[in-house]
Amino acid sequence: MNLTTIWLIIFVACIVVEIITMGLTTIWFAGGSLIASVAAAIGAPLWLQIVLFVAVSLVLLYFTRPIAVKYFNKDRVKTNAESLVGKQAIVISEIDNLQGIGQVTVGGQEWSARTTRDGITLPVGSVVIIRAISGVKLLVEEKPEQTA
Repeated sequence: MNLTTIWLIIFVACIVVEIITMGLTTIWFAGGSLIASVAAAIGAPLWLQIVLFVAVSLVLLYFTRPIAVKYFNKDRVKTNAESLVGKQAIVISEIDNLQGIGQVTVGGQEWSARTTRDGITLPVGSVVIIRAISGVKLLVEEKPEQTA
């Protein structure tokens, strides 16, 4: 079996793995192996084929992966918890980071909550904005007053 055939087998294997996983894991190496197979077909030495394989794979990975990830993740549905960020919640148990207490309700569910900054206490009934999620706790800020 010649080197061109071996590189083409690697190319096909990478494509098959990519099709099965759809995780953008091997497509970059498929490109590298395709270039290495061309180099083998024109009689390049093995060391050059390997260098081309690694270089092309890394260049493809570096320059195209961010674009591909953005394109493939545009329809990604946020998880239930991720979808809470930016929503309003109501404090149902005073939030005090120093004491490690506080709860809010959002969408009919109760969550443990902490403020995004220490030294702030939010009383029961306060309307807050969910800024982030840390573990199983919501990180909230008091909603700014709306002026008419």
